Amino acid sequence: MAATLPLSPINQPHLCPRSRFGNNALTTHRFCSPNFLISSPCFIGLTGMGSASQLRARHSLISSAVATNSLLHDVAATVAVLGGAYALVLSFESLTKRNVIQQRLSRKLVHILSGLLFVLAWPIFSGSSEARYFAAFVPLVNGLRLVINGLSVSPNSTLIKSVTREGRPEELLEGPLFYVLALLMSAVFWRESPIGMISLAMMCGGDGIADIMGRKFGSAKIPYNPRKSWAGSISMFIFGFFISIGLLYYYSSLGYLNMNWETTFQRVAIVSMVATVVESLPITDQVDDNVSVPLATILAAYLCFEY
Repeated sequence: MAATLPLSPINQPHLCPRSRFGNNALTTHRFCSPNFLISSPCFIGLTGMGSASQLRARHSLISSAVATNSLLHDVAATVAVLGGAYALVLSFESLTKRNVIQQRLSRKLVHILSGLLFVLAWPIFSGSSEARYFAAFVPLVNGLRLVINGLSVSPNSTLIKSVTREGRPEELLEGPLFYVLALLMSAVFWRESPIGMISLAMMCGGDGIADIMGRKFGSAKIPYNPRKSWAGSISMFIFGFFISIGLLYYYSSLGYLNMNWETTFQRVAIVSMVATVVESLPITDQVDDNVSVPLATILAAYLCFEY
């Protein structure tokens, strides 16, 4: 009886290998790569369909078709995410220009939403090994846009007004650019590790909400840094922790991660505390929060989840 060939590697989670990234936490690949698919048990019994050369030709044809489908999939996903990112920034530029919301609030909302929506969009990319590079193309384009405007090559006044503190073009080359580079770096860890997800949760959700809450309720200042408040730091820890857990649960429910939740809660709490302490230090004039927070989070998350 002739064997039936799978038309796509998608929805074949039982064929995917598992790899360990922590003591009690496993990463599972939801989608099988084309190379793994061709050598998988799906092809048992194909030897009866022709000679070895014919079988190799069929394998090559199927591999080429799968690669082409993955390429088209990732191109479409990149266009969709890039369009969404541009629409988000454009909408806040418009709201700021019409004075619907204050410039500072606009900047913080873009700070919070851009990174979180970026990491939430990773599952729409294919299961190919190159998918992360397509995803990384989105912050890369936004980074180039910031550089062009920051150097005043082609200044966009509404962009400058919506994402900078003082409305100076050169500010785009500081915090906003570091933020985009952090998004780009998170794609290196991709869907197979919680490290990038937690770093974005702390930088975008934790740090972003800390600033909003600190300005509104931050009358009580931290003794070693009068520019930071207890309300802001507590908000960063709480929101960073819960957003991190939310992202891990999201990817776990989709089958990318297999978490031991008892230890995961403890590890995320440790990482959140480290990021919160680093954010509260009086080093903002020397190191931007968009650099110190993600770097500290990545280091702490690596130590907690990789060892």
